[in-house]
Amino acid sequence: MRKFSMILSVFAVLVLALSACTTPTAAPTEVMPTQAAVVEPTALPPFELPTGCLGTAADAIVDLDCEEITIAVENAYLPFNYISVETGKPGGWDYEAWTEICTRLHCTPVFVEAAWDGMIQAVADGQFDAAGDGITITPDRAEIVDFSTGYINIQQRLLVRLGENRFTSMEEFVKTDLVLGTQTATTNYETAVEYLPEDRIQAFEQFPFAVQALIAGDVDAVIIDEVVGMGYMGENADAVELIGPAISSDELGFIYPKGSKLTSMVDQAINAMKADGFLSALNVRYFGPDFDITYDDIAE
Repeated sequence: MRKFSMILSVFAVLVLALSACTTPTAAPTEVMPTQAAVVEPTALPPFELPTGCLGTAADAIVDLDCEEITIAVENAYLPFNYISVETGKPGGWDYEAWTEICTRLHCTPVFVEAAWDGMIQAVADGQFDAAGDGITITPDRAEIVDFSTGYINIQQRLLVRLGENRFTSMEEFVKTDLVLGTQTATTNYETAVEYLPEDRIQAFEQFPFAVQALIAGDVDAVIIDEVVGMGYMGENADAVELIGPAISSDELGFIYPKGSKLTSMVDQAINAMKADGFLSALNVRYFGPDFDITYDDIAE
């Protein structure tokens, strides 16, 4: 899937992530990031998911004393989370980020697979302590969950069949009678309805189904996060491509039940990861040109 051909776009995303360290947007929880100099990222060692309590009380930013933190993940959303078909082991940005967070907070991460549809409400209801999955920070969602400080900015783009010449942007797409695909309960869907009537939008349970429909000709474009779309380009380089300028730019964050003590604690860990270069290195690993895991490589 993911031999990225649009490296400049990816590193533009990374620059935005780094800029959050010096000119942050206040998270809905009103916890402001710590001001600190950004350290240039260095390559991270190979990642192997550990088990049990991580870190030590002596080194912890805040000592959670090995408390178990349940984190909801879909396990089907590259590059954030997945299960390798070859090894049967989980991996992805969320797993490595939360491993580092718990190392800095002396806690025990417990990853729980959950369907995207209903994940946010499940966290709001207290079924999980937190959720990953690249969740966009929005005012509507912030009414029922608390958000962490943003950890990266993602742009929404149009994914189309290779050689598409009927339109070159969302503005041109709107003027046609063509059908747009996306995933249900996502900000991509919310963006779609800002531009199009719902009878021109076909929503799917997961993005792989939307992309399959695009390749089959059942929809004419898919609105998708750029880093995810570039992954599909790598997997289907002879079939799809991203076109046009960014439709929107969205900041991503973790979510927690309202009033969770984790909100400020994890923010401290994230800000430390920004300041010492760990977050930048992590983003390069999973959103950069060397990430080559594809949807063919993961269990669905």
